[in-house]
Amino acid sequence: MVEFDDKAGKRHARGYRPHGFTLVELVVTMAIMAILLAVAVPSFKDATLSTSLGGYANSLVASSFLARSEAIKRNATVKMCVSTDGQQCATGGWEQGWIVAYTDGTTNTTTVLQRQAAATSGFHINGDVSTITFQPTGVGATQATLTVCRATPVGPHERVVTVSATGRASIAKTTTGSCA
Repeated sequence: MVEFDDKAGKRHARGYRPHGFTLVELVVTMAIMAILLAVAVPSFKDATLSTSLGGYANSLVASSFLARSEAIKRNATVKMCVSTDGQQCATGGWEQGWIVAYTDGTTNTTTVLQRQAAATSGFHINGDVSTITFQPTGVGATQATLTVCRATPVGPHERVVTVSATGRASIAKTTTGSCA
């Protein structure tokens, strides 16, 4: 026999009032959530890694654009170089940080135009040079190739920043996994 519950206006069998959900429904829902998380978490890690690599590569390109435009504007040689202290050029990897600076020919003083902080631990920025120089015409006196990669854990994703002889910088995605 079917009755109507006056308070809720719903039909139900005598003695049975549905409340909540069953154990089977709970287990199925948890299984679906576990599968979704198993798929989503690795993809999220790849997305955050890609964002970090792209961020460092974009910072290198932006600094090279700044150095080139300042060389033209000041009609002076401007350099972008590895720097550990943010004040002067150094040797080592670009992941230590870098500066964009120029030396005034009349006063022989060096002015730092931009400082870039060191990369997060675990990232490498390998390059074939430690200084990239731009002439007053905007032409690059130094060609350079810088590879931004994840060192720990090593992965196949990396960004290669190339500064050509004309002074133009570009970014390419690679998956060679040659981070050292």
